[in-house]
Amino acid sequence: MQLSRIAVAGASGLIGSALTRSLTADGHEVVRLVRREPRDETEVRWDPEAGRVDTAGLAGCDAVVNLAGAGVGSRRWTDAYKKRIHDSRVNGTTALAKAVAALDEPPRVFVNGSAMGYYGETGDRIVDEDSPAGQGFLPELCVEWEGAAAPAQQAGVRTAFTRTGLVVGRGGGAWGKLFPLFRAGLGGRMGDGRQYWSFIALHDEVAAIRHLLETDGLSGPFNLTAPQPLTNREITEAMGRVLHRPTLFAVPAPVLRAVLGEMAGDVLGSARVRPTRLLESGFTFAFPDIEGAIRAA
Repeated sequence: MQLSRIAVAGASGLIGSALTRSLTADGHEVVRLVRREPRDETEVRWDPEAGRVDTAGLAGCDAVVNLAGAGVGSRRWTDAYKKRIHDSRVNGTTALAKAVAALDEPPRVFVNGSAMGYYGETGDRIVDEDSPAGQGFLPELCVEWEGAAAPAQQAGVRTAFTRTGLVVGRGGGAWGKLFPLFRAGLGGRMGDGRQYWSFIALHDEVAAIRHLLETDGLSGPFNLTAPQPLTNREITEAMGRVLHRPTLFAVPAPVLRAVLGEMAGDVLGSARVRPTRLLESGFTFAFPDIEGAIRAA
């Protein structure tokens, strides 16, 4: 599919900024959704938590990508912050989907963010896109988040969901916090280290989103995770090898729970996620292994 004008919500985040750089480098026009007064025609005003979008600014867009949402790992999960995490995703998606559906000429594709948190705790069990949602805050959020895109789907817009894993990139996310610790020689496994972490290199995350944008017929959920998830212990050892640092400092589970509260469940929990539909669609990973992903970052 040939695209030329693409609207991106969440363009200032780790994934969004990398995606906009990639699209712009290839000559696409990127329209950024912003919360402040737009500076020029390449920006569109919106308020995701209040559910408002300047619909007119989306006119002429071939595609809309929604990656917006308050950071899940940015702070402790108080009731107030959990509401912010929820509203920034669900209300924002609802507003964008309704705006897309209301256009006289809707975009051809709507790619909406989601997360591997959809599956919850999986233990050693491998899950893919056919697996049911788990239980708890994150799975319930992801179900509602994806469901909020219904207006776009009902308007006939091809809609895909990116159930993203832990993105290996130094500009933010989990690895934005891990890299400084490991470089300082303070890195180590978390809990017993046996929990599975399903990761994806930032390069592959962007490439996968572009694959979903540009490939006709791809709709529904796609796991954006590397083909072989690894345990936290295996990833810790790989970080030590690549950065040439010791990995002696283990963080006990009770300490993580005391410091992180409910969010510790996301760190200590196991998510063994396979990108079955992405692989079946013909996507090829540039960095399928953890050491390559770390070096790329």
